[in-house]
Amino acid sequence: MDGARAVLATMHGKERVIAPLAARFLGLDVVVAEGLDTDAFGTFSRDVQRIGTPREAARAKIAAAFRHHPEARVGLASEGSFGPHPSLPFAALDRELVVMIDRERGLELVGHHATMATNFAHQVVTGVDAGLAFAAKAGFPAHGVIVMSVLDGAPAPQLALFKAVETETDLAEVLARTIALTGAAHIETDMRAHRNPKRMRAIKRAMIDLIRRSRSFCPACARPGFAMTGRASGLPCAWCSSPTPLARAEVWTCEGCGHCEERPVSAASADPMHCEECNP
Repeated sequence: MDGARAVLATMHGKERVIAPLAARFLGLDVVVAEGLDTDAFGTFSRDVQRIGTPREAARAKIAAAFRHHPEARVGLASEGSFGPHPSLPFAALDRELVVMIDRERGLELVGHHATMATNFAHQVVTGVDAGLAFAAKAGFPAHGVIVMSVLDGAPAPQLALFKAVETETDLAEVLARTIALTGAAHIETDMRAHRNPKRMRAIKRAMIDLIRRSRSFCPACARPGFAMTGRASGLPCAWCSSPTPLARAEVWTCEGCGHCEERPVSAASADPMHCEECNP
């Protein structure tokens, strides 16, 4: 794709980590869709709800970016989701994806990255000092925070919402104003990429994964994007050979033709501690 024009849908500075990698490893000439309001596709601060899945939201951003730059062959967008870790409910997990659509080839590739290296958190406070303490723990002002009203114990951005908080003085002021409305304020980490360096690093990792997938070709149809999509359990116990919950193979799948294959893991057997027969 040497020199092909690519348009990136972002208003939060994601070009800082996506554009250099796209230029160096994919040969793309990346421009930002200036004036495109990507907040219209959903915000972390709840004032605009995301419609559909993260991948669908990224596709919608790309479609809008193509309207801004109809000459572009390639579209790029990223989307993130935050919540409790599925196995460690008291830990937060950041899931990032970067979608690339090459409309000349009819090709869509998606890079993924999931990490616990996130400061995603929130708290309801009834005093300014508690809000300032939360912000300090989150890494403010290098990492941004958002303040909004609380109504009936739930965040209420429709009553008051403050995103452009840059200094501790500003933060103390908006906390006091918000608490004065209903007696409490909801403060949370700002997960927008330009206000959250940890998230920006995760987006970069998702872009690197996309590049890696672009160089992995399906053995059946040669489409780029052949990637591991799961694991097959059943690695045999080293003592009794019974299947264990550990993975015996990686499952690789092509989104284009549906070809699927299993690739055995390097381990030949599992430690008996994982065997239900030897260690019930």
